[in-house]
Amino acid sequence: MAVTLDVYFDFACPYCFLGEFPLERALYGRQVTVTHRAFELRPYPEPTLDPAGAYLKETWEQSVYPLSRGLRVPIKLPPVQPHTHLAFEGLIFAQERLVEPAYRHRVYAAFFQEGLDIGKLDVLAGLASEIGLSRQEFLDDVGSRRYWPAHRAALRHAYDEVRVTSVPTFVVGGRHLIGMQSTEALAKALDEAEAAAAPVVPPEESAQGEGI
Repeated sequence: MAVTLDVYFDFACPYCFLGEFPLERALYGRQVTVTHRAFELRPYPEPTLDPAGAYLKETWEQSVYPLSRGLRVPIKLPPVQPHTHLAFEGLIFAQERLVEPAYRHRVYAAFFQEGLDIGKLDVLAGLASEIGLSRQEFLDDVGSRRYWPAHRAALRHAYDEVRVTSVPTFVVGGRHLIGMQSTEALAKALDEAEAAAAPVVPPEESAQGEGI
């Protein structure tokens, strides 16, 4: 039985972005089906955080920047804090075209390393074009909100069925790992899930006539 790993994330969460790097290392050489699933920390119309406020500045100085230095991943506090529903609807657009990982990584980098406003449709369309997708198709399809029902269903799944309360949350082998995880913690969880999923091989029957 194949091991599955669900990653619940929000594009606006720096721990989700940084958490991709230990996850990539933990997955190296494994046969694991990984699914990234949407979770909005502050869905529209709930107000987003003030990027100039004390809370974000303190969180980044005390936690985010030290983690990024430890991982050697450049990151900076974005000048905007957008709603992320359009970015997630764009993710579905990318999934249909089998380039979801490239889109996800490009959106993360645009937000946390370049400070772009990923809440804007035209910005997202430009990022999509950079990974080989049609800018106009993105504008037409995502702009029409045709993916909103699917995204809303994904949020209901996260909120109501799995009861995710914070991100990143990793679900592997029925176990929830909440918050950013080390490579070692993720590898251990995957090892345990792989062991549990391994088929049970019955002991060989004794050879006929043994002992005669």
